[in-house]
Amino acid sequence: MRKKNSSLSLLKLLPRLFRLGRKYPVLLLIIVGLGLGSYGYEVKIARPALLYHGAPQALDAKNTDTWFRILRNHGFILGYSDLRGNPLWVQYALTPEADRPSLKRPNRFETDWRGINRVSHDSYQKSGYDRGHMAPNYAISRLYGREGQADSFLMTNITPQNPKLNQQLWQRLEEMEVKHFAKKFGKVWVITGPVFSGAVARLSSDWTVEIPDAFYKIYLTEAAADKPSIALAFLIPQTVNGNEPLAQFVTSIDTIEAQTGLDFFAQLDDRTEAALEAAVKPQPWGLRAVNK
Repeated sequence: MRKKNSSLSLLKLLPRLFRLGRKYPVLLLIIVGLGLGSYGYEVKIARPALLYHGAPQALDAKNTDTWFRILRNHGFILGYSDLRGNPLWVQYALTPEADRPSLKRPNRFETDWRGINRVSHDSYQKSGYDRGHMAPNYAISRLYGREGQADSFLMTNITPQNPKLNQQLWQRLEEMEVKHFAKKFGKVWVITGPVFSGAVARLSSDWTVEIPDAFYKIYLTEAAADKPSIALAFLIPQTVNGNEPLAQFVTSIDTIEAQTGLDFFAQLDDRTEAALEAAVKPQPWGLRAVNK
């Protein structure tokens, strides 16, 4: 059982810490120092290890639809929107080691104590939508073990997906990225998430969860001295039948950025970023071999 967050307990704790600090100022300085050190480790070391060329950034900081809080998990990291009850982006790295035996799948999804809106397993009950993983159980459990798998079943990693998408086409993508892309390139970075482009619709079973219109996946290889990064991007609507060829949904990163309001790989130099994000070149990925 995961620990639950308690805002009430924190509010009770703060006055006690204040009184303790007035009585023992040196102790207060030590506590503050430890807090700042922990924050510095999180921002400067822990998060960058799970990001390639920085976290996605909102193209318009005033647009509340693109606001998110960064949540770090075991093996992946995400930007969660409490306003939409969805992760806006999730990033993880794949390697060929993902081909280990799979772990038994948990029976239920867990409420993330860090989530303000407290979305639960039952929030999707009888909604007509699947609980769609963004960081996939298929890869995360093989790469990062039971702890990574448990984090992938947190509701902050979940978004409403049409069953035909989740159980067919999206599942094919999740298998392909492990069995094909990771083996072909050695290491591949993945950013994935929902797209909201139409009228706002929310789950009938939980109004705090907005229903996406589509989903994206972006794959990027790591650059080497003699080999620049290459990218592959997909934009897939909720309305798929599930058996379409994957090549049908290939697009550019620029198109995904325009629809999500997010800027990906912001720390790349401008020329490299512009070329990568405008390109639509599936050929180096061998997509034809796994298209159907």
